[in-house]
Amino acid sequence: MTSPAGPRTSPVGREVSPAGRGASPAEAGTAIKLLLADDQALVRGALATLLALEPDLEVVAEVGRGDEVVDAARRTRPDVGLLDVEMPGLDGIAATRALRAAVPSCRVLVVTTFGRPGYLRRAMEAGASGFVVKDTPARQLADAVRRVHAGLRVVDPALAAESLAAGSSPLTARETQVLRAARDGGTVADLAAALHLSEGTVRNHLSAAIGKTGARTRAEAVRLADEAGWLL
Repeated sequence: MTSPAGPRTSPVGREVSPAGRGASPAEAGTAIKLLLADDQALVRGALATLLALEPDLEVVAEVGRGDEVVDAARRTRPDVGLLDVEMPGLDGIAATRALRAAVPSCRVLVVTTFGRPGYLRRAMEAGASGFVVKDTPARQLADAVRRVHAGLRVVDPALAAESLAAGSSPLTARETQVLRAARDGGTVADLAAALHLSEGTVRNHLSAAIGKTGARTRAEAVRLADEAGWLL
């Protein structure tokens, strides 16, 4: 006689299937199925543990990279995906867009350390139904999951107000690209070579970005744009 067992892989990318004994919502197949995507194993594990305490929530998949989200969702068919913003492979906003296109039945709640107005706006544009920060109390996070699953929008109130006040990014696509490249430092010549642009063009874009962000230096422009969530 064999015991029931669901598919299970490594800690990153592991999947869990209901046991089928019918004693709980998860086992009866009526629980809200969750996919967790976060590149920090400790954070991901803590979220899984906290959410598993809720009888109507069931974590069916965990991944540590943004480019693993869609495959995991196709295998496990979650109801709600909880995605971080900054992940290797694919950022959480791009992963949200890909997940909504590949598995439209799965709604997305972005749960991130980086509560930046620009991230909120872009996440919603990508198809997310909610956006909260990671220090949200466990009960509030579980309630946010339920509300997103019910088709409601859930956004951290303070962050929503900041997003409205900040407005959209004033940077052009090329200015954004140049500032991203400038994150790691380097000379104008280095940036020009990396972006396949002339040095004069790079200087012009840097100058425009500095003016639009109200910065005094290139480094300050990068910092201000990054804090606003304009460089993801």
